[in-house]
Amino acid sequence: MITKPTELDVEAVREQFPIFRRTIRGKQLIYLDSAATSQKPQSVIDAEREFYERYNANVHRGAYRIAEEATAAYEAAREKIARFLNAPSKECIVFTRGTTEAINLVAYSWGWANLKEGDEILLTEMEHHSNIVPWQLIAQRTGAKIKVVPITDDGLLDMDAFERLLTEQVKIVAVTHVSNVLGTINPVREICQKAHEVGAVVLVDGAQAAPHLPVDVQAIGCDFYALSGHKMCGPTGSGALYGRKELLEAMPPFMGGGEMIRTVTFERTTFNEVPYKFEAGTPPIAQAIALGVAVDFLTSIGMEQIRAHEVELTSYALERLQEVSGITIYGSAPPEQRGGVIAFNLNDIHPHDLATFLDAHGICIRAGHHCAQPLMRRLNVAATARASFYLYNTPDEIDALVEALKEAAKFFGR
Repeated sequence: MITKPTELDVEAVREQFPIFRRTIRGKQLIYLDSAATSQKPQSVIDAEREFYERYNANVHRGAYRIAEEATAAYEAAREKIARFLNAPSKECIVFTRGTTEAINLVAYSWGWANLKEGDEILLTEMEHHSNIVPWQLIAQRTGAKIKVVPITDDGLLDMDAFERLLTEQVKIVAVTHVSNVLGTINPVREICQKAHEVGAVVLVDGAQAAPHLPVDVQAIGCDFYALSGHKMCGPTGSGALYGRKELLEAMPPFMGGGEMIRTVTFERTTFNEVPYKFEAGTPPIAQAIALGVAVDFLTSIGMEQIRAHEVELTSYALERLQEVSGITIYGSAPPEQRGGVIAFNLNDIHPHDLATFLDAHGICIRAGHHCAQPLMRRLNVAATARASFYLYNTPDEIDALVEALKEAAKFFGR
C-alpha cells in the first residue's frame, strides 16, 4: 500500500531560513529563483562558520586534533551524499565545486581517454550550457561528433528520435534529469537502459533534480550523476559527482597536484585511489561539510514530502497564471511530470523589464536565456521570465506573483 507523504509544514521550514526575515523596499521577500540557487537554512550557515571557528585545518594531512576533526567531518559529508543518492559506497562520490565542474571532470577525464574520431556524443535540445560546452571542447580535441535529441512542441524529449539517434557510434549520452527551463522530468532510467544496450555510458545532469525529488542512482542505472550543493540548501562552491567505481578507477586524473598522488618523482607519478585521485589540492572543506549538513536538513524533512509540496505548488501556479491575460507558458508537461519550474513571457514585455518590475514588489524571479540558448532558439524566443519553487515557498507567494503580473501588464500598457 502506497501512503501519501506527510504534508510539509512550510511555516516551520521557513523559520529555519534567516533570509526570509528580510524585507525588500518595505515588502516581504518572495524568492522564486531557487532553480538558480537555493536559500540556506541556519544549520548550514552555522556548520560553515563552525568549521572556521573551531577546527579549521587541512584534511587528510595533519596528525593533530583539529586536522583529524576536519578530515572526519569532510569524509562524513561524503558518506551522507552517497546515502542521499543511494550510491554503492562513498568511494563513488567525488567532491566538486558543482555540476559544471563535475561534468567537465567527466568530459576531460573519461571523454579524452575514450572518445576518438567517428564516435558520437548524444545530447538533448534542452541541455544547460554546462552540459553542452564541455562536450564541444572535447569533440574538437578528439574528433568525436555531437548529435542532439530534439524536443516535441510540448517540451518533452522526443524518445522516438532518441532511439533513432542512439547507434553503436554513440559512446556517451549526456542528459539533464530535469530541465531548468521547461521543468520536464526526463525518463532517465529508460534512457540509461537503452544507452547501455548499444554500449554507451550515461551522464545525468542532476542539478535541478537532486534538490527536489528522491534520486537513486542505482535504480536509474546511470554511470555518472552530477549535482550542485548550492541548489539544494548547501553553500556555493560545493557539489559532487557520482561515478561507477570501475569507471572512476579506469579514468585518468582531471587535475594534477597535491593529495591526488601516491608517489612523485621527476620521472613519473603514481596516483591515489578513488575518489581522491580527482580531488587535487586543498578542497572546499567548509563547503563540503556544510553540504553534508544540507543533506541532513533535506533528509530530515523527506524528499518525498518536498516533491509532493512542489507538485502542489506547481499545479496551483499553472492554474493561477492562466488568469494573467497575454501570458505564454513554455512546456506543457503536467505537474506530476515536471519540476517546480515555470518559464513564461508576458505579452511583448522584455523579461528583464518584467523582473525589474517584480523586484519593486519584493518578488525575485529569473530573466534571460537561463544558460540554455539552444533551447531558447527552439522556442523561438530570446529570453523568458522564470519562476521556480522550493520547499519554503507558499501558495500566498504565488498569489502575489500573479497579482504583480497583472499590475505589470497594466503598467506597460499591454
